Amino acid sequence: MQGKQRFPGISLVLAISAVVTLLTAATAIAQTETFLHSFDYNPPTLYDGKQPEASLVMDAAGNLYGTTTTGGKQGWGTVFELSPRSSGGWSERILHNFNNNGFDGTKPFANVILDAAGNLYGTTSSGGFSGAGIVFELVRGSGNAWTEKILYTFRGLGGHDGAFPFGGVIFDAAGNLFGTTLSGGKTSNGGTAFELTPTTSGPWTETILFSFTGQGGSRPMGNLIFDSAGNLYGMTEVGGAAALGNVYELSPSSGSWSETVLYAFQSNGVDPQYPAAGLVMDSAGNLYGTAVNGGQFSGGAVFELSNSGGTWSETILHQFNYSDNHDGINPSCALTFDAAGNLYGTTAAGGNAKLGINGLGTVFKLTPSSSGWTETIVHNFQGKDGQQPEAGVIFDAVGNIYGTTQQGGIPVGDGIVFEITP
Repeated sequence: MQGKQRFPGISLVLAISAVVTLLTAATAIAQTETFLHSFDYNPPTLYDGKQPEASLVMDAAGNLYGTTTTGGKQGWGTVFELSPRSSGGWSERILHNFNNNGFDGTKPFANVILDAAGNLYGTTSSGGFSGAGIVFELVRGSGNAWTEKILYTFRGLGGHDGAFPFGGVIFDAAGNLFGTTLSGGKTSNGGTAFELTPTTSGPWTETILFSFTGQGGSRPMGNLIFDSAGNLYGMTEVGGAAALGNVYELSPSSGSWSETVLYAFQSNGVDPQYPAAGLVMDSAGNLYGTAVNGGQFSGGAVFELSNSGGTWSETILHQFNYSDNHDGINPSCALTFDAAGNLYGTTAAGGNAKLGINGLGTVFKLTPSSSGWTETIVHNFQGKDGQQPEAGVIFDAVGNIYGTTQQGGIPVGDGIVFEITP
């Protein structure tokens, strides 16, 4: 897979202008990290999940839901729930074990989402009758029972359908689901954006909104987002004018959707490259995201795209630079705003220099000011408390941070769910 190239080795050339003044001090602030669950895939006794690579979602009762890419009874991944105990600590329950049985999905890399009734929806990157992935629903029943419904099975390459969804799904106001696939499509197997519409008979109806190819981008990996007008926004990992990925908008018109490339990442010594996540939008309609590699120090960057009269311009908010200040490197996450307008995210590597050349990853905060954005390292992972966070973080109502790491933890290093308390 081209994406998630966590360690830089890309030759970069001359820098460009139009970059804001950056405050790059990677100072740490006092935070307390607690790991809520350390995954331990140890068949035949435990059958826990293993290697969570997606962000979490929290329900109104404070329960957390997520996925693991492997582990479980069949070894093909799980959907799990973590519930706070009244006596302290958290208890885990496996809601679904994915099964490579010709129908079920395998290897969920994306997050799940909740509907108003508390049911969960998500994707698996592979599995199904063609091996190209599925979209599933977990229906909450009585007595803590959950039942899986397969909403759609991708037919895979050669059938003009999408294949291998690495991103999750989102709802529109009418209850339709929207997402992307890494490959497949009607043109050159560059991936798709799709819509699923519920039917009265059970399986949902798929519509391919757009098939990616060439300069329009290829390999969309992250989640889509909507604006207030119903347009969709996302990123492709590669493609674009320099084949380094782009940011796109899909707009509905007369029953079809058209793509506009808002920005194509450049090989110029400043631009980041190979975005592997989705975007976040502020109240003014500006877009924010990360890209794994490239940038001034080859460690990736955080960027903003601003719209002025239909023209989008890029501003680099932070260049990750491990060699200079023990900063994180290689962000492969979507960003999250807090209530004060600060941005939070993770880096899959970098951080505390005492832990090796590339470090084990960080949680970071970017704070805006009149002179630019200042980075603060919220947490440096140290192995036993998790390592290699791939996904973004979420907040609860009082400002605690929750997330996952793909590796690390005690006793076996199969990944953790963590909480960071200011």
